[in-house]
Amino acid sequence: MASRIALAASPVPAPAEGPFDGATVRRLAAALAKQAYVPPDDHLPAAIDKVTYDQYGTIRFRPDRALWAGRHLPFTAEFFPRAALYRSRVDIFEVTDGQAHAVPYAADMFDYADPSHRVPDNLGFAGLKLRTPINKPDVYDEVCVFLGASYFRAVGRNQFFGLSARGLAIGTGNPRGEEFARFSAFWLETPQEGVNAIVLHALLDSPSTTGAYRFTIKPGEVTVFDVETMLYPRTDIAEPGVAPLTSMYLFDSKDARRFDDWRPSVHDSDGLAITNGHGEELWRPLANPTELQISAFSDTSPRGFGLMQRSRAFKAYQDLQVNYERRPGLWVEPIGDWGPGAVDLVEIPTPNETNDNIVAFWRPRDKLVAHGEYPFTYRLHWGTDRPAPGALARVVSTRIGKGEHPDTRVFVLDFMGDSVKSLPPDAKTRVEIGASGGELGPVSSIPNTETGGWRISFEMAPKGEKLVEIHCYLVGDQGPLTETWIYRWTA
Repeated sequence: MASRIALAASPVPAPAEGPFDGATVRRLAAALAKQAYVPPDDHLPAAIDKVTYDQYGTIRFRPDRALWAGRHLPFTAEFFPRAALYRSRVDIFEVTDGQAHAVPYAADMFDYADPSHRVPDNLGFAGLKLRTPINKPDVYDEVCVFLGASYFRAVGRNQFFGLSARGLAIGTGNPRGEEFARFSAFWLETPQEGVNAIVLHALLDSPSTTGAYRFTIKPGEVTVFDVETMLYPRTDIAEPGVAPLTSMYLFDSKDARRFDDWRPSVHDSDGLAITNGHGEELWRPLANPTELQISAFSDTSPRGFGLMQRSRAFKAYQDLQVNYERRPGLWVEPIGDWGPGAVDLVEIPTPNETNDNIVAFWRPRDKLVAHGEYPFTYRLHWGTDRPAPGALARVVSTRIGKGEHPDTRVFVLDFMGDSVKSLPPDAKTRVEIGASGGELGPVSSIPNTETGGWRISFEMAPKGEKLVEIHCYLVGDQGPLTETWIYRWTA
């Protein structure tokens, strides 16, 4: 649970070489929070001031210049150059035997497809990536990337990069605009031989707050980040977003009619999953709305939430290049009591798949007060599923179309899981269903003999409503058999 602790005055040391321990970044962040925010100097030489996304991709780090290259350690670190897309300089240090040493920058650490992009100045780095033998024992593949503001992303074994996480969200979805905090410095602890984990520290800075982050990264079938965070607000933060996740959803079968696309689905994530403080499991299919929409799922002491990619078959996407079926889901597991608040879901209209338009995060009920100290600890699971999935059957598809009656919509929900697989057709079950408005028609609840799951279908007449919230789940003699499906229908 977030707490407020008064801070003592202290001078502001800048990130520098020298002694380093587990409290160093917290001391830096606490001291920095007492000073007025100073924006980064984003000036760049003309040669790289306006490079495009494609041109940026042709500036490649040389693997032989990687940190720890050739030392037979379980990780290597590579770095990103500054350019138009990533203008801010990030200080990067290696920590060995309790001492921090700056990682020196040199222009010849990179290969340039266009020689004019090579600038001899000491520009410094924009971010970093970590490599490890996650897929093959003799190949160091990318496992995570920290690049741009406070964004970072990772993969589990045999996955492709998809959705991202962030250090902090501030005012996301607010019409006045969002504030983007940035990681201004990183400290990489030298990995230990034979240990499949690495520790990275980061200093967060923004007009509203500073923060100290400690990431313990453990790659594998599921790549796990243990995240320890301490926030030091400069000002009151009324709309903080803790453990924010950012993804892309364009369409799937329920809304493909809006898009003239040869693929049946296009998305990095297809739903928001929540296990609330009461142990109830929720599934909210994502949408690409025509107008910005924000949903809040109030809770106390959440057990977890995540943006997930449940559709794992190639046939769901039919795209040989982007591999959406192999994008990770990302589950947030709070450590400790986070108290009252809400899981917020922000869905932003987008016409194409190049824009991340989905954001989910935990919003504490109370604002973060200036000059306080707020700890949040959590675990991030990057993989094909949430950890320790429950026994309830899950929603595997949501289909929506024109109903049999004028001005109605039909909803067809398919659930799969052991709890419904063994149910006989005459099992004593009932459908719990409700809506915030409109009128729900007859409900059908039958086994799906093709999948071994269960199908629930119903019609909804909006009755002039522009927005209707609907929920539905299947109940047996002993309680719920399925997770709770939640959907926001909009005209």
